[in-house]
Amino acid sequence: MTDEKFRYGEAIKEIELILETIENEELDVDELTDKVKRVAHLIKLCKKKLTHTEQAVEKILEEIEEDN
Repeated sequence: MTDEKFRYGEAIKEIELILETIENEELDVDELTDKVKRVAHLIKLCKKKLTHTEQAVEKILEEIEEDN
């Protein structure tokens, strides 16, 4: 999944998979840093998406209020 094709649901699934792998100690220590960095990046993208979505919804609600 590239940033251009970012999908919130897919990011959450990837985060959950990485966390499950870490929790089950199935992850090689050499890969741990890369996986943690990946999770941090995905969380950042998710937060950005949520903020953008919240702003869009607020704008729509304001427009509805203005129409009343």
